[in-house]
Amino acid sequence: MTRIFYIDREDMFRRVVRQSKFRHVFGQAVKNDQCYDDIRVSRVTWDSSFCAVNPKFVAIIVEASGGGAFLVLPLHKTGRIDKAYPTVCGHTGPVLDIDWCPHNDQVIASGSEDCTVMVWQIPENGLTSPLSEPVVVLEGHSKRVGIVSWHPTARNVLLSAGCDNLIIIWNVGTGEPLINLEDMHPDVIFSVCWNRNGSLICTACKDKKVRVIDPRKEEIIAEKDKAHEGARPMRAIFLADGNIFTTGFSRMSERQMALWNPQSMDEPISVHEMDTSNGVLLPFYDPDTNVVYLCGKGDSSIRYFEITDEAPFVHYLNTFSTKEPQRGMGYMPKRGLDVNKCEIARFYKLHERKCEPIIMTVPRKSDLFQDDLYPDTAGPECALEAEEWCEGKNGDPILISLKHGYIPGKNRDLKVVKKNILDNKLAKNTENTGPAHKTATPTPSIKNEAKLDEILKEVKSLKDLISSQEKRIAKLEEQMSKIAI
Repeated sequence: MTRIFYIDREDMFRRVVRQSKFRHVFGQAVKNDQCYDDIRVSRVTWDSSFCAVNPKFVAIIVEASGGGAFLVLPLHKTGRIDKAYPTVCGHTGPVLDIDWCPHNDQVIASGSEDCTVMVWQIPENGLTSPLSEPVVVLEGHSKRVGIVSWHPTARNVLLSAGCDNLIIIWNVGTGEPLINLEDMHPDVIFSVCWNRNGSLICTACKDKKVRVIDPRKEEIIAEKDKAHEGARPMRAIFLADGNIFTTGFSRMSERQMALWNPQSMDEPISVHEMDTSNGVLLPFYDPDTNVVYLCGKGDSSIRYFEITDEAPFVHYLNTFSTKEPQRGMGYMPKRGLDVNKCEIARFYKLHERKCEPIIMTVPRKSDLFQDDLYPDTAGPECALEAEEWCEGKNGDPILISLKHGYIPGKNRDLKVVKKNILDNKLAKNTENTGPAHKTATPTPSIKNEAKLDEILKEVKSLKDLISSQEKRIAKLEEQMSKIAI
């Protein structure tokens, strides 16, 4: 039987919240000088977040004449952004979605109205000139690409979904599609989300169905018709325990959120009616704390809820409100937060002409590390290679401790250089992955061999020169000793 819990706006604020360490979480916008100002945020009509963040950079989709572009700013580059600041500008149509690679903080994917997906390598200190040459162009969609999403644990595996109702899963290392999920969605796909270990995806579609798909078997393993009965866009995300959280609209155009068990999707675990606003609710989820943040496009607030095993299962915590409506929102991964300030989430709110960080904090008196707020979280190491995932292996995220803050280690950088083809290096296993480069042809490896021979010859000539100089020095020293005598 469906358990429906209604939450009206007044009740949200009046009701006493049950005991929870997150009941006093409060949000605070940073000061003006810590915002990113004078940015022309994209006006394209698409319900994506328009912003992606990682511990190094914030990327924002912006207005661009004659194509599509997005800004990539180092986090510390706050203040007014010059109009001439370089952008990533290789698309010929507006950019609709962007996503940072979880295993390399300098790699970002973008989907566009020009029907392509592009993957970009950002220089370590940010852009100094416009970037128009992607590392790889992924072509396979016949209509605009509105969703891009990296696999959470496998290296170089990227999902894209287009308005051709097609989902393609790519091996970015070879520039080739691994899986084409056709004929599963009869209409536009509103959202796609991987589960914790990347073995399943859940999708929300314009036909009002939520589907759970095993991409490697290419089969739908669960689906729910009319998960939300309203005609406006839905969103569906996986939670850490395997349940699915959805946002959508009722038949009366009230905004709803619901919790589902994929093993039994006939009835939701719970449904919450919220308000009658018409902005699509974008859910951002923290698997470490089981807190969901809801940001409505066009809203001026962020509401947050804790999900537990006790009824009503989705517990209202609080609302952060401002005066200005949000055009989009970026969400910082846990490893990018300041643990010394008990920061449990950081959002990057897009206004019409600026990006404003909002910090969510749990007030604590002690200055010590709060291990109950910061359990080990997903780190940047990948658990699998693309080929292993394709063969059927699964790997949970490799966890790291935030006790001393997150510092990108030297080993990690070295590993990226050695293994990651996005740095134009050969893949670790040449037999399995083939040459790793932009055009997926063997030419670059031949070039590399020729260059290696050239370097070896140069090293040999330098050794010979050093040897001859050493002999000359010895001879001169001998002559000097004779003069001294």
